[in-house]
Amino acid sequence: MTSVEYPPSIGLCDLMFAPQTAIHRMRTALNNALRGKPEVVEHVLACLLARGHLLIDDLPGLGKTTLAKALAACVGGRFNRLQCTPDLLPGDVTGFSIFNQKTREFEFLPGPVFADVLLVDEINRTTPRTQSALLEAMAERQVTIDNVQHRLSETFFVIATQNPADHHGTYPLPEAQLDRFAMKLRIGYPQREEEMAILAAAVGPRCDGRSPGIDAALRAGDLARLQRRVAAVTVTEAVRGYLVDLAAATRSHREIALGLSPRGLLTWQRVAQARAFLDDRDFVIPDDIQAVAEPVLGVRLGIAGDAPTIIREILDSVSVPTRSRQ
Repeated sequence: MTSVEYPPSIGLCDLMFAPQTAIHRMRTALNNALRGKPEVVEHVLACLLARGHLLIDDLPGLGKTTLAKALAACVGGRFNRLQCTPDLLPGDVTGFSIFNQKTREFEFLPGPVFADVLLVDEINRTTPRTQSALLEAMAERQVTIDNVQHRLSETFFVIATQNPADHHGTYPLPEAQLDRFAMKLRIGYPQREEEMAILAAAVGPRCDGRSPGIDAALRAGDLARLQRRVAAVTVTEAVRGYLVDLAAATRSHREIALGLSPRGLLTWQRVAQARAFLDDRDFVIPDDIQAVAEPVLGVRLGIAGDAPTIIREILDSVSVPTRSRQ
């Protein structure tokens, strides 16, 4: 087995600013909004800190929109919501130019993508042409209108929700669109105790059917600062080799139509860095890579069979580098 030398962890408390309090507040708020799903919450935070975009794919009524709105409230900044419908046009997403009769000039009217957090609700209910309007925004954090580039927020983050493709009136997302998402999550049904708590919380004279307000956990600039710290988390050569070998295993698996691309490999590394950071480490270990494998690979691999089982087969097929003794 390959031996891995890990540097000593500096810990979050040794950073120039103290992010652990903000992260704790975000965890608490998201766990209150989405009861009984702590692993989903950790994945959501990792996706945000990795500067990725998140696709939540599940049945209606399981808390997709509630989770997205709670995360947007935690992050603060500008929040926009785009409700996807079959008649939505690309200009409704990115914005468009109109001619001002007074100034005799064209003026650009920005669309919903000009936000820090964009909730794209039921993305698979709009046409592929409109879905593709998000490609440049998600990949490069900019949009081009009439050959003019318009920059988006440095921390632009898309949270898209979709219902399963076998539901009436949906359009499957193309592979190019799926590859722009860092992770795909499913929430699933809550346990009995959590459903009892949800019912209890909805009873009372002050319950009006709306979600309780959530205060912002981050100050202006904090998210970008956290994301820069995540990008600096160490990935040793042995761990990078482990990632490359896993990517090669996806490309040779008989039940995978589309193997992991280099862009997907970079995304996997970034999300693993974020997972390490959330665990108060400044270096990545194989456990981080394995912990985020299913949501990272599940969104971008054309898997014909049972995705979790196939991803586990891939992880089991590659030798894990061992940590050397200090």
